[in-house]
Amino acid sequence: MERVILTSKQKALRVNLDNNIYGTFSEIGAGQEVVRHFFRAGGASGTIAKTMSAYDKDVSDAIYGRERDGRYVSETRLRRMTEHEYDLLEQRLDRTKNPERRFFSFADTVATINFSKTIGGQGWLGIRFQSAADKGPNDIVIHIRLHDQDAPLQQETIGIVGVNLIYGSFFYYNNPRELLKSLYDNLSRDRLEIDMIQFTGPDYEELDNRLMSLQLVKYGMTDAVIFSPDGRNLQAADVLYKKNILAIRGSFRPVTRVNIDMIKNGYDRFITENKVDEDKVKVLFEITLSNLSTDGEIDERDFIDRADILCSLGQTVLISNYQEYYKLINYFSLHTKKRMGLIMGVNALLEVFNEKYYRNLNGGVLEAFGILFSRDLKIYLYPAEEDGVFYNSTNTPIHPRLRPIYDYLIFNKRIVDLPKFKPNVLKIHSRDVLNMIKKGESGWESMVPTYVDVIIKENGLFGAAKPVEKE
Repeated sequence: MERVILTSKQKALRVNLDNNIYGTFSEIGAGQEVVRHFFRAGGASGTIAKTMSAYDKDVSDAIYGRERDGRYVSETRLRRMTEHEYDLLEQRLDRTKNPERRFFSFADTVATINFSKTIGGQGWLGIRFQSAADKGPNDIVIHIRLHDQDAPLQQETIGIVGVNLIYGSFFYYNNPRELLKSLYDNLSRDRLEIDMIQFTGPDYEELDNRLMSLQLVKYGMTDAVIFSPDGRNLQAADVLYKKNILAIRGSFRPVTRVNIDMIKNGYDRFITENKVDEDKVKVLFEITLSNLSTDGEIDERDFIDRADILCSLGQTVLISNYQEYYKLINYFSLHTKKRMGLIMGVNALLEVFNEKYYRNLNGGVLEAFGILFSRDLKIYLYPAEEDGVFYNSTNTPIHPRLRPIYDYLIFNKRIVDLPKFKPNVLKIHSRDVLNMIKKGESGWESMVPTYVDVIIKENGLFGAAKPVEKE
């Protein structure tokens, strides 16, 4: 049955009329836009225990403590707010008077667009809530980007998405996907981008937050998400801000020895660059949405299999909807102006020089390359072998029409070879390894990094048969 989308007023009223939902609102940075909906809906006295806006930084620090990085629009500040206010509810209210009451603490810390419109709006919203009076609290945290070019419109968006989050937490808590979709009720992607979400608590112990990251891209709520080796969803600015970014794209189905050789050689070369600070290098394994789908459908089990392996290798994973590399670099450029690097094989480089990907641009391939190489970017080319011939930057078959652009990039060292490769791994291809695993054939174990074969077998990844346990 299709879900009926309620207005913000209807949602706020339904929450207000539930006598067992009771909590606090703390909002800083963009006014008290969320709680305003609950006051105006009517019946708020049974829902709102307290509302506050510690707008002054000194007052905010006195209540919630100082942040190490000095930022107020941050995840750590948001979590301090929800935790502090929720703890006060527990301390000050006698539960025996209302044994069925479910507590919540909602908070947001948001910066709207500045007066000169040079800095866009963004911020954090979160809620700590109980799904039942006898349960411990859950936490849901989201990061948003606001696209309206007017501060009052951005404030309006904050109010709507905040109502959606509170309503979803109580009425869709047991269906995280539906809750995620409901965040866009009465909103559009033109106004709001949600690029990070994290669920924690007793109701979400079995939930894989990496899958929720995937849904953000799948549903078009954002174009890229990042998660850490421990599976935690991350906000891009926290990971990439002022970093030297080195990325490798692939299907990693599964990750092979050639992938590891590529990243090792690329990294070793990248850190020798004059404009690269090794302490500020961020390595990303990127998987595009097209690399996750088969016949237009995303196999989530397959996605988790790949993520498990990359995370076990200690890698940070980026899932994106950027099939074209210039879009990926444009995304990185939102967070850093420092030197960036892309590691790619010869076939991937040929795709970069394929004009069919740039037909939607007015300037065609020239516009795309202008975006790519107007940034401080280098491509590190890993060789390929075919019929005994090794291909690198000197003999890659670039179309004659684009050869002058290619020669220009080679001359200016924007495309450089990775000479220290292992020739014995060049014939390893992920698709061959995957076929061998699925067919139960042996020999693939030597084609993947150390211990990856053990992980695949023990967990039955990619269709591998799990070992039979002895009685």
